[in-house]
Amino acid sequence: MNNRQLFLSHLAQTTDFPLMIEIEKAEGVYMYGPEGKRYLDLISGIGVSNVGHRHPKVLTAIQEQLDKYLHLMVYGEYVQSPQTKLAKALTDTLPEHLDNVYLVNSGSEAVEGALKLAKRYTNRREIISCINAYHGSSHGSLSVGGNEIFKRAYRPLLPGIKNVVYGSFHQLLEITTDTAAVIIETIQGEAGIKVACSNYFQALRKRCNETGTLLILDEIQAGFGRTGKFWAFEHFDIVPDILVCAKGMGGGMPIGAFVANREVMGVFKNNPLLGHITTFGGHPVSAAASLATIEVIQKENLLDQVEGKAELFKKLLKHPKIKGVRNKGLMMAVEFESFDVLKPIIDLAIDKGVITDWFLFCDDAMRIAPPLIITEEQIHEACAVILTAIDEVK
Repeated sequence: MNNRQLFLSHLAQTTDFPLMIEIEKAEGVYMYGPEGKRYLDLISGIGVSNVGHRHPKVLTAIQEQLDKYLHLMVYGEYVQSPQTKLAKALTDTLPEHLDNVYLVNSGSEAVEGALKLAKRYTNRREIISCINAYHGSSHGSLSVGGNEIFKRAYRPLLPGIKNVVYGSFHQLLEITTDTAAVIIETIQGEAGIKVACSNYFQALRKRCNETGTLLILDEIQAGFGRTGKFWAFEHFDIVPDILVCAKGMGGGMPIGAFVANREVMGVFKNNPLLGHITTFGGHPVSAAASLATIEVIQKENLLDQVEGKAELFKKLLKHPKIKGVRNKGLMMAVEFESFDVLKPIIDLAIDKGVITDWFLFCDDAMRIAPPLIITEEQIHEACAVILTAIDEVK
């Protein structure tokens, strides 16, 4: 049996129509099939490969850690240099208030930890999240997701969850002294790159302060430079009580984190002790890769390049079938009339060597979230293929 047959026979499937692209190697913004076919990756493995595939500095950090040790002990017991250095580097990117890091394996797990932390610290049970939010696929993270299509088959989920409209000033009144936390994507990703105004975030922060509610910002997609600042909340002049991150954090390795201040995080130590546990969270190889990723973003000045590259995409992606482009930095949605118009364009672009996608809750928009290292020449290459695909689709 070849790899494709093994894939279909022995790997659990999540749809009846997987992409079935076989990849043998990846480097920079490109992935390569077994016969050498080259694909330009415009979605970064869904917001993961912010510094590109197999960045040399990330590979070096991984190799150096492989030569020292792998897993030693469950999280939080042994002093491990990759974890401590990463925690310090993360907090150095953040306001002073956010000084304590809990390392986990993924975005979903980071959301789980953040929800537990908010409920434990406030001794409240209500959680508010947004319609069309996506926070992960485990039971807790799914509970605060905002799309019933993905939730209904798994009910009952967590009780006490209330959904509001992202960006609605009026619905901020739903936040009360019964609310443990509001969890919100700083930039709504799977809703098709929806960006609320600064005044909304200011009002949200104010309402949380008034009610003693913790504000959890989910930057699993938007963090690590994707929007042109290291953290998307920097655009809105607010600071969360708990920050959730993953995806672009690991340079291609699995890792996530939730960050709060020492006082809030301290509730996990007592009543009960070991209030949150993870075996592989902060795996030393992933932590080393994450530290290298932070250094690449900072030392290669990737943040300063994001806005110009995004503007070039917007300048080039002009076509009668394109209804508009929404973005915050290189977190972009290219809008078409419908999914029926968009899907053949995506398929043909992939066939021509450019990988894009759509969004879970916005299937009439093309996802563009390339590695931040993409060059202007590569942007021209990618856009030319997309425009050709639009023209050639019948």
